Amino acid sequence: MKTAIGRYCLDCHDGDVKKGNLDLGRILADDLQKHSVEWERVVRKLAARQMPPVGKDRPPEEDFERLAAALGSSLDRLAAKNPDPGRTDTFRRLNRTEYRNAIRDLLGLEIDVAALLPKDDASHGFDNMTGGDLSPTLLSRYISAAEKISGLAVGSPIQRPNGDTYRLKPDLTQEGHMAGLPPGTRGGTLIRHTFPRDGEYEIQIRLTRDRNEVVEGLHEIHQLEVLLDRDTAARFQVGPPQGDRDFEKVDAHLKARVRVRSGLHEVGVTFIKNPSSLVETQRDPYQARYNMHRHPRLSPAIYQVSVTGPYESRDAGEPASRRKIFLSDPNHPGEEDASAERILSAFVRRAYRRPVVAADLVKPLKFYREAREAGGFEAGIGSALSAVLVSPQFLFRIEHDPAGVAPGTAYRISDVELASRLSFFLWSSIPDEELLAVAERGELHRPKVLERQVRRMLADPRSVSLVENFAAQWLHLRNLDSFTPDLRLFPDFDDNLRQAFRRETELHFEALLREDRNVLDLIRTDHTFLNERLAKHYGIPHVHGSRFRRVGLAPESQRGGLLRQGSVLTVTSYATRTSPVIRGHWLLGNLLGNPPPPPPPDVPNLKENTVSESLPMRARLSAHRANSACASCHDLMDPLGFALENFDAIGRWRLSENGLPIDASGGLPDGSRFTGVTGLEDALLRHPDLFVGTMTEKLLIFALGRGIREQDAPSVRRIVRDARRDGNRFSSIVVGIAKSTPFTLRKTP
Repeated sequence: MKTAIGRYCLDCHDGDVKKGNLDLGRILADDLQKHSVEWERVVRKLAARQMPPVGKDRPPEEDFERLAAALGSSLDRLAAKNPDPGRTDTFRRLNRTEYRNAIRDLLGLEIDVAALLPKDDASHGFDNMTGGDLSPTLLSRYISAAEKISGLAVGSPIQRPNGDTYRLKPDLTQEGHMAGLPPGTRGGTLIRHTFPRDGEYEIQIRLTRDRNEVVEGLHEIHQLEVLLDRDTAARFQVGPPQGDRDFEKVDAHLKARVRVRSGLHEVGVTFIKNPSSLVETQRDPYQARYNMHRHPRLSPAIYQVSVTGPYESRDAGEPASRRKIFLSDPNHPGEEDASAERILSAFVRRAYRRPVVAADLVKPLKFYREAREAGGFEAGIGSALSAVLVSPQFLFRIEHDPAGVAPGTAYRISDVELASRLSFFLWSSIPDEELLAVAERGELHRPKVLERQVRRMLADPRSVSLVENFAAQWLHLRNLDSFTPDLRLFPDFDDNLRQAFRRETELHFEALLREDRNVLDLIRTDHTFLNERLAKHYGIPHVHGSRFRRVGLAPESQRGGLLRQGSVLTVTSYATRTSPVIRGHWLLGNLLGNPPPPPPPDVPNLKENTVSESLPMRARLSAHRANSACASCHDLMDPLGFALENFDAIGRWRLSENGLPIDASGGLPDGSRFTGVTGLEDALLRHPDLFVGTMTEKLLIFALGRGIREQDAPSVRRIVRDARRDGNRFSSIVVGIAKSTPFTLRKTP
């Protein structure tokens, strides 16, 4: 090992040159353990074949493998003798997703958390790393949210009707069937709304207008329906204004009083589909129809739906939330306090994710007694629930260092803390009864018990959080919401396509999870998930309707894995064009695990107005690589991005740009060359451990709520080795993380 390092590395990394501030000559003869951090960086560069750089004297492939394996094995043995699990924050506040899911599992309520709490900051690519900060403004938001949630859960009397308004995105095309609504309908939306009490509610609809306040697409009479849990609750007729009746009054009558039982219901608002006339696609090629100044709507569309109430409410009803709360109802006034203590003990145990001690009930019972005096038993319970929901024991994930452990010492976290780590990792929510009971019995740390719980939790529907929360952030799917291309260049883009992009990738990842597939299927697969809108965008025939379904692909298809999906291709582009730089950076950071450093602060951006836009993208970006300050990073990023140049800024396949053929030749940092997305996938699959290791690191960051350190590398290598023996199945990686040193242990400060 020392001979190989001396031959291939010391020219650049000795005491004289010291590139990257790394002097291998100084540490080569020293104890490996003293410099494990530096050597882990060396292993990472060797695994990615980034060092020695292309153009320098490089060892043959078998020597790369041998050197990286020998050095990694030595570091793994040292880590086994002296485990360093690192340390997450003692206090970590629940982010919005975790808060929403915890309320769902505690109280059976679905809440609009975006309307209640501010957006979370992200770090290391994820937003579940919030520390123990709680400003007065944020605390006020939590107090307000807790009062609203407890009132909904208990079904507290409402002094005056409240209203919620659901507004559809302005670039949503509503000319066809919308997913979730009954067949034979057109446009509209399906809303999941929680009705706080039994009673009458007013549902009011407003139609979409143009900038002149004229209702778009209203050329004839249309039938509009309001559905409650798929049953017709109201029906209206709407048509163009007659005589002096103006457009302001066209939808004034679109409101109805509907009697609804308390709880969560689906409210649908949609038009009855009129008979379709043949659309001549050669004359009218666009699917997007949402703006009369671009592609006029063919028929009216829903702008917003308001739900107001309750009116004439006399009963709280029996929603799921009340069944979860009132486990013990008093039969006589004298039994109220004992019943309240039983209710709150059960609630606090779930909310605080641990066994209850007497001190936990002091404050909730105080709030209960004060509110009971003024408003009765149920009002007292509601007030106590509010107190629990603003407690630090609920809002923060708290891990305690055991007494008497020396500073800087690794220790095994308690089973109850492990249960919380596990549930927030796999469900982004609190432990369920089974997991908490196993932890309270002190059994969860046993390897077989832990693995059994992990596999049970992966099979649970709540593990969809790994799709909607982890994958959406790892793959940058959340960025789709803020992406709108230049509509002069891409006139057929709308929110329907944006949603379809995201859904395809979510279903791709969910299939990996549910079918426990090889994670390399994310890179290449013989199928994808499509509805009619997305299939037409991709040019794939014989897919009809709004429902997504698995579609097998021909061998010559340009679709399949992540790198061929519109979601990834769109969020790595600019509004006007593709960006090989952004795509290459995304690939290095998210699939290869070796993101380039940020650009030096004194390097100016490339001025595109000095480069002819008629040139292909490769020629336009040549200025990056001509600048020596830029070339070191762009020589890594750009070749990866160039391999995806056959896909335009919204993921359509193309063979030419500005009348010139696309040059999709590219390469990996190891110097290997290939052409197009197929060649890029082949290159990635030749080094499977690189992708599997990167995905493992991303999952570990998400699971731990902190960034990865060099000291975590031995754990990552072990997870990857074990997963390889099990066919790189997704569950193997998750189980490996759950059993790993950084997940099950913690270090004192």
